Amino acid sequence: MWRAPVGEGAKRNRGGSLTVQIGAHVSTAGGLARAVERGVELGCESIQIFHQNPRMWRPTAYGEDDFAAFRAGFEASNLSSIVIHAVYLINCASRERPVRTKSLVSLKHALQVGDAIGSTGVVLHAGSTKGDPMDEAIERAGAAIQEALAESESCPLLLENTAGTQGPLGRNFDELARLLDAGGAGERLGICIDCCHLFASGYDIRTEDSLGQVVDELETAFRLDRVRCLHVNDSAVPMGANRDRHANLGKGELGRAGIRAFLSEPRFDALPAIAETAGPEKRGPDRKEVSTAKRLRREGIKRREAA
Repeated sequence: MWRAPVGEGAKRNRGGSLTVQIGAHVSTAGGLARAVERGVELGCESIQIFHQNPRMWRPTAYGEDDFAAFRAGFEASNLSSIVIHAVYLINCASRERPVRTKSLVSLKHALQVGDAIGSTGVVLHAGSTKGDPMDEAIERAGAAIQEALAESESCPLLLENTAGTQGPLGRNFDELARLLDAGGAGERLGICIDCCHLFASGYDIRTEDSLGQVVDELETAFRLDRVRCLHVNDSAVPMGANRDRHANLGKGELGRAGIRAFLSEPRFDALPAIAETAGPEKRGPDRKEVSTAKRLRREGIKRREAA
C-alpha cells in the first residue's frame, strides 16, 4: 500500500532538509484531491483535512478513484505530509451506546482513509467525562482507541491536548500519558500538541526558556517521539483561562513572541505544524497566515542562534 513518509521517515522533507512542515487546515469540498490543490495555493508544506463532514455522523463514501486522485496530486506537489482531524462529534469516553457506536464508526473511517492516502496521522480529541469519574472515562476511551486501531492497518492515531475545560480528556501531560497507556501504548499511538490549548490550560510557553521547561515536563510524561504533529494557533484568552478560543497568529495572548518560540523549538523539528485559525475573513487560514507562520519560525530560529 502506498504510504507518505511518516515517523522516522518524515524527519527529512522532500527537499532533504530537517524542518518543521508549516501548513494549514484545508477543505475537501469538491473531492479529496482539491485539498492538495488548496494546500499548494496557500503555500503549505503540510495540510490537514476532515475525513467527513464535521457536523454530521455519516462517513463520506470515498472510493479508490478518490484515493488515487489524491495520491497523484500529493506526489506531484511539494507537500510533505497530510494529517486528518477526526470530527469533534466523537466521544470515545462516552458510556451512551449510540454515541459510542457512532464514535467508533467515525474513528475507524478516519483511520481507514488515513491508510488509503498515507496520512501522517489522525488527530483525535479523545472524549469527555460528561461528569463521570475520570478513571472510568479514560478506561472507556482507551478501549475504543484499541478497537479502532485493531480495525485499521497502519495509520497513526494522535491524541490532542485540550484547553483545560472541565470534562474533555487530555488537559495536561499526565492525562495524555494515561490515555496512551489505556490505548495500549503501541507505536501507532502518538500526540498532537496545540500551542493555544497548552497556553489556555496553564502552560507558559511565551518565551524560548519557558517553552523549553514545558517540553522538559512533556518528556518526563512520555517519549518525545510520541509527538508527531503540532497545531499552531494563537489564543484569544489569557494563560490558564481553560477555554478553547483560537486567534489569528500574532493577534492573541501568545502573540508573535509566543508563536516564534513554539515554531522554532528545536525538539519539534520535522513535525507538521498546522494552522487552524479563522483567518482574516473567518474562512480559515489563508496564504498570508501560512506566510506569517513561516516568517515567525525564521525569526525564532535567528533569535535562538543569536542567544
